[in-house]
Amino acid sequence: MTEKKLYRITFHNQGKIYEIYAHKVSDAGLLGFIQVEDLVFGERGGVVVDPSEERLRDEFSGVTRTYLPMHAIVRVDRVTRQGVSKIRDATGEKVTPFPVSPYPASRDGPGSGDT
Repeated sequence: MTEKKLYRITFHNQGKIYEIYAHKVSDAGLLGFIQVEDLVFGERGGVVVDPSEERLRDEFSGVTRTYLPMHAIVRVDRVTRQGVSKIRDATGEKVTPFPVSPYPASRDGPGSGDT
């Protein structure tokens, strides 16, 4: 029996760094996004409960597929064992998200070369 692949996806979201686990990661067919499916969370029923993982489980409850913008992705790792999914503050991190302008580049604006 073949073992299911497991990926750890680390990404920025609203000033926080999320770390989640999933069985499927692929290009989304949407320019600038990756598709993450079959999210995996730790087993419930244990005595020790990580509030960060519970928050992630609640946030992604009912989600079968999510699309993450490529500029928010820090890294994607194929791993052999599942760790704890978590959310942590981005302050003090050595990774800075790629700056993105909310406005599209204008072809007719200043510096376009057409004089």
